[in-house]
Amino acid sequence: MERTTLEQLQMRSDLPEIRPGDTIRVHLKIKESGKERIAVVEGMVVARKHGWGITATFTVRKVVDGVGVERVFPLHSPTIAKIEVLRHSKVRRATLYYIRDKASREIRRKMKQVWAEAAPVRAPVKDAQAEKVMAPSVAE
Repeated sequence: MERTTLEQLQMRSDLPEIRPGDTIRVHLKIKESGKERIAVVEGMVVARKHGWGITATFTVRKVVDGVGVERVFPLHSPTIAKIEVLRHSKVRRATLYYIRDKASREIRRKMKQVWAEAAPVRAPVKDAQAEKVMAPSVAE
């Protein structure tokens, strides 16, 4: 058998078309202590690499508790049970690595707002007390 024929036997035809900017849900088969379960990873496709062949991969990014998490999946992996495309987005780049900086900037902006709201408000000092403390004494 030729190498291309072997690769074609391993390639999957049941997967949807995945493009950068799509929001997808990947169902993974995970084996733990003799049992198999399905774990779901949901996020945005940041990159799609290595064409459509057996070596094709895609990167999914999601922000979890303020931390960006990226995971690279082989497209034709047997551990992927199913891929659902939740939303298509029109993008003008093949790889959306700028999303990393954009997301972290937005998170920092939100954190600044939260910190500003959580800062304790100091009670205003009464005018009489302030004058005693601030004014120099005449006797000196």
